[in-house]
Amino acid sequence: MKKANEPFIQVKNLSIAYGDNLVVRDLNFTINRGDVFVIMGMSGCGKSTVMRSIIGLVRPSAGHILINGMDLWALSESERSKIIETFGISYQSGALFSSMTIYENVALPLEMKTDIPTSEIKKRVEEKLKLVGLSGFGDFYPNEISGGMIKRTALARAMITNPHILFFDEPASGLDPLRTKLLDDLISDISKKTGTTVVMVTHELDSVMTIATNSVFIDYETKTVTGGGNPKTLLRTTKDDNILAFLTRDKTHIGGKK
Repeated sequence: MKKANEPFIQVKNLSIAYGDNLVVRDLNFTINRGDVFVIMGMSGCGKSTVMRSIIGLVRPSAGHILINGMDLWALSESERSKIIETFGISYQSGALFSSMTIYENVALPLEMKTDIPTSEIKKRVEEKLKLVGLSGFGDFYPNEISGGMIKRTALARAMITNPHILFFDEPASGLDPLRTKLLDDLISDISKKTGTTVVMVTHELDSVMTIATNSVFIDYETKTVTGGGNPKTLLRTTKDDNILAFLTRDKTHIGGKK
């Protein structure tokens, strides 16, 4: 049986470049099983690119990404696809199909990738909609629900295959502070109840400080990791001015000016 707090994703000496444009270099960090893990840093530091590399969308220029001990980018395409199918991914926009109902959007991954009977799909969709607080909304269309409900629908769809890891790219983008807090609470609650490992890219400082159990900070100047760990502990212990600036939203820290 797999236990919490053991390495699940290991990023080793990872560098990513687009042609001559170096995005990040020599990244090293570990995401443990059961973490709510945040990839953080200033805009333009490459954090979304790093997440896309972890989920199999961007091939690194150098280094390794180990998923449960398997080197993702050293595998064959078919082997890599099998690992990626164990992920649940929720994109910034929600990426729902406007012509499909909430039920149909959530059911789609099961209908496309499995031979599960319709009755079982219906049961699973209803379970996930209940889990995210959307029971009774299955027949609605995306244009008939709020932005917060769209985010929760996307979360239900990401969870429908019972993934080992949930990935979020700016999950609270476009939400007001109250709905952001509700979504944070939901993500944290789901992680605790199901043991699912959560990996997120977010600019929301409240989210970082409230629900993250682990993190990595990618510095936009050096293009590499300059800190990590539990964000609350990191805030108390770091001597890095850019980390302090990010975690306090105080620009006077940048460059050691304070």
